[in-house]
Amino acid sequence: MNRDLALLIGILVSLFAALLLWIFYATLVGDPVARLGPLALEQLPASGVSHPVTAVLLNYRAYDTLLELAVLLVALLGIWSLGPAPSGFRPAGPALTVLANWILPLAILTSGYLLWVGGHAPGGAFQAGALLGSAGVLLRLAGHERAGLPAEAAQRWLVVAGVAVFLMVGLLLAAFGEGFLTYPKAVAKWLILLIETAATLAIGATLAAAYVGGRPPGIRSPCPSSESPSSGNPSSGHARS
Repeated sequence: MNRDLALLIGILVSLFAALLLWIFYATLVGDPVARLGPLALEQLPASGVSHPVTAVLLNYRAYDTLLELAVLLVALLGIWSLGPAPSGFRPAGPALTVLANWILPLAILTSGYLLWVGGHAPGGAFQAGALLGSAGVLLRLAGHERAGLPAEAAQRWLVVAGVAVFLMVGLLLAAFGEGFLTYPKAVAKWLILLIETAATLAIGATLAAAYVGGRPPGIRSPCPSSESPSSGNPSSGHARS
């Protein structure tokens, strides 16, 4: 890098830093305006839930949460596109087997609890789904090749469930004139619970499948068409004289 270019970059970075400092100073000394926190709490009774974090994630900014689920799905599709999953670890010893047998039922129960209480206490789909995913990781470490996941057809339905149910609810609301993901107050609680249930299953399955590290049996990546029987296969065609 020549000297003039380095000097120009230094000047631009200094100007940008000065602009950020001015914005920060103007924010501190400027007239106070309405903050989002009080506005969110004010509208909480109409959100369908009584916990502000769940209201923000599933109601006020539901578009962002839908995109977060889509990002998880795309990441898993990218992992599946790399090829089949490697073989599982060898079967666990007695200590890990007993530990897994104790932890897995508790993890599933706790996941359901976190899903249910998310409407009025800390919890929700992402926490519940992460716990389900960790149960799958434990199974994989204990030697289960599929990490507790179902067969490939059901697995594909599970990983798309979060995005699919989210979109279905939004489109149905729009079709009935409520607006996309604009929940009517009377049924907002139950629509949010439906979305969170599907999201929990999708997040858990996606995290476990991502740890497995490849596509499950039955999902094939695109590949060139196989050769015809008569093209270079010694076992096909007529024997040479």
